Amino acid sequence: MKRREFLTAAAAGTVAATTVAAPAIAQSNPEIKWRLTSGFPKSLDTIYGGGEVFAKYVSEATDGRFQIQVFAAGEIVGTFQAADAVSQGTVEMSHTAGYYYVGKDPTFATAAAVPFGMNTRQLNAWLYHGGGGDLYNEFLAKHNIYALPGGNTGTQMGGWFRKEIKTVEDLKGLKMRIAGLAGQTMAKLGVVPQQVAGGEIYPSLERGTIDAAEWVGPYDDEKLGFHKVAPYYYYPGWWEGGLSAHFFINSAKWAELPKSYQAIVTAAAAAASGDMVAKYDARNPKAIQSLVAAGAQLKPFSTEIMQAAYAAAHELYAEISATNADFKKIIDSIIAFRDQEYLWFQVAEYTYDSFMIRGRRK
Repeated sequence: MKRREFLTAAAAGTVAATTVAAPAIAQSNPEIKWRLTSGFPKSLDTIYGGGEVFAKYVSEATDGRFQIQVFAAGEIVGTFQAADAVSQGTVEMSHTAGYYYVGKDPTFATAAAVPFGMNTRQLNAWLYHGGGGDLYNEFLAKHNIYALPGGNTGTQMGGWFRKEIKTVEDLKGLKMRIAGLAGQTMAKLGVVPQQVAGGEIYPSLERGTIDAAEWVGPYDDEKLGFHKVAPYYYYPGWWEGGLSAHFFINSAKWAELPKSYQAIVTAAAAAASGDMVAKYDARNPKAIQSLVAAGAQLKPFSTEIMQAAYAAAHELYAEISATNADFKKIIDSIIAFRDQEYLWFQVAEYTYDSFMIRGRRK
């Protein structure tokens, strides 16, 4: 065959191949539009922003063929209705914290945060490589939900108090805005848990309707000005050693996605998760300095309170486990993994951090 004839034939073959391949590509990468209802208000830009970062990555990785529109809590359904909205197919997915749904089943809280659970890195290790994600999805399948980790706040603060809290006795009768398993644990110490919406916390503290409130941490707390009405800022938030948000996806909708889209969603969720952790770690230091300068008084929970809360939390786990097999299966895995992790963390991480903290103070 002459050179000109070869090139002509090759070009014709290329055109034919393109004509055949184009429809196949379109079929394997369909145009999809989903709605994501967030469990968080837009004012919490770091944790709410996790949903936006996720949607951006999915869109860019699919050349805009997979669009996910993010709605703040309350725009479609409220925070506490997000799981049901996903389960029932009202929306395709949500970005939320599982512990909002302990009223449905306390097992929802396990992969989000439980009192005296794991820190951020340990929780991620359990979710991704310790069987935690699989256990959580085994439970969620009963509710037509598939979940992917969607960010972490890091260890949260212990909340804002109108008066100093030194002993367990000081907690008795205290009206505190705190919910879920943390609220049930506090109740064992004499606290009266209160359900108060985020926008109502400040006026409730100001009026004395409540005596204390937990929110998130310095970056998010500073915006709400709690230090003006409840100056004592306690730490650590032992009920949230590391809050893992999750992307809840309707199981049927997840199964409908092409494998390539499932891979993109999984990767985008992991990227958004890492981004959130980094943002909180970058923003909290300046915020806590600002709060102290504005009058916030940092106070550690006493050893007495920490030990009493630890005992109360594990007592609560035993009570729930006695009647809830799903909860028992996951909480047993969490406690075993947590204790094993601290064998390692005490050797290198804790020793290094302790030295560096002491050195910085010099």
